[in-house]
Amino acid sequence: MAGSGLAALFDAQYRASRAHVDVPLALRRDRLLRMRTLLDENGAALAQAVQADFGVRSPQLTEIADLFVLRTLLSHTLKALPKWMKPVKVSTPLYLQPSHAYLQRQPLGVVGGVSPWNYPVQLSLGPVITALAAGNRVMLKPSELTPKTSALLAELIGKAFAADEVCVVLGDGQLAAEFSSLPFDHLFFTGSTAVGRIVARAAAANLTPTTLELGGKSPCIIDASCDMDQAAIKIAHGKLLNAGQTCIAPDYVLLPRGREAAFGEAFAKAVAKLFPTIAGNPDYAAIISPRHYERLQALLAQAEGEGARLQVLDPGAAVGGPESRQMAPVLVFGAAADSKLLNEEIFGPILPVLPYDSLDGAIGYINARPRPLALYWFGSDTTARDAVLARTVSGGVTVNDTLMHIAHENLPFGGVGESGWGSYHGEAGFLRLTQQKPVLVSSKWARGDLFYPPYGKRFDQVMGLLKRWL
Repeated sequence: MAGSGLAALFDAQYRASRAHVDVPLALRRDRLLRMRTLLDENGAALAQAVQADFGVRSPQLTEIADLFVLRTLLSHTLKALPKWMKPVKVSTPLYLQPSHAYLQRQPLGVVGGVSPWNYPVQLSLGPVITALAAGNRVMLKPSELTPKTSALLAELIGKAFAADEVCVVLGDGQLAAEFSSLPFDHLFFTGSTAVGRIVARAAAANLTPTTLELGGKSPCIIDASCDMDQAAIKIAHGKLLNAGQTCIAPDYVLLPRGREAAFGEAFAKAVAKLFPTIAGNPDYAAIISPRHYERLQALLAQAEGEGARLQVLDPGAAVGGPESRQMAPVLVFGAAADSKLLNEEIFGPILPVLPYDSLDGAIGYINARPRPLALYWFGSDTTARDAVLARTVSGGVTVNDTLMHIAHENLPFGGVGESGWGSYHGEAGFLRLTQQKPVLVSSKWARGDLFYPPYGKRFDQVMGLLKRWL
């Protein structure tokens, strides 16, 4: 799509958003119900499209990680929306009484969304659902790395919505750059930190506010008090869901020195339980593209070349290769501190294991690096747990499990620092894409004139009383 086509779509949505500023509950519900119908009637087709784009990714994985998440979001939003839309009364200070004040919640206007390939349905439509709940118009640019899914989304949304309500634009990175340069009222981006920087610069030229859902290196801390087998199965699930191609997947494990072998054994058992085979297993997703597969292999080659020990975990003894792109899980022990493996987000089924000598050392390691999108802690020692929670900052935390905080609709989801900014999910997402307009309604009994010039004795008396009251 050429730039003029993008501009025309944007202009149509912009004009509609300004002509119909007040978006009533009934219309918002109608749009959300149309989205629910879209998912109910086309869920299987969307799962097949995702499978075709990945090569290997089971429909069941798309059902739980994409479609179920969206259905939960829709259900929660539809129930809560009447409450979220209501004006919020705020208390009025004495010097402004008997006036009253409230926050009027209004749509921002036109919201742009740039979505990634790893959960191409959920991460495309989740922000769209939230933006529609907030009364906005939406333009969506899905990933070119999942072309079948993106094309199907464009087709289905084109049938369910008018172009000035929701529209999908298809194209490559060049189109994404043009898209990010449009003067949206808000721009929502999910993807890598590197691309997030580019998106933020493009948006800044228009003073467009952004929500950036990025990634980074999410640590997983194993405390000395934890049950290793229980921790291993939950870490394996969180790491290997979608073959590690998850923004909040555990990126590395910190554990007490001397427990490395025990973790290796427990993790191997966990992998065998979850994935009895790797190659040809429909439940074990493929790496999205040959380029991404080669990058992961290069990370391993560099680490091994610098002295790291690799533990390849393939219970079926049939390691997937470049053809299927089903990459066996790998634990990495002794990776060099300056290796790419420990300094880049992995986004694949590779898990470095790092020993620590004290809890202070583990906390110090995390705090010396960019703040992560997620942090995981395993153990039963509540004092150690609370120390980690108090002394580290991350986008979110799950204790004694992985990934699960993202499924809680009343918890905001988002990053901090290099892992992103702005939150969505639940009311936090609704408010992110809403203008909370402050309104003060002055009473005829209000005495604002007490502060008018000319200033004199009466003004000094009033200010003296207020100073004592404060």
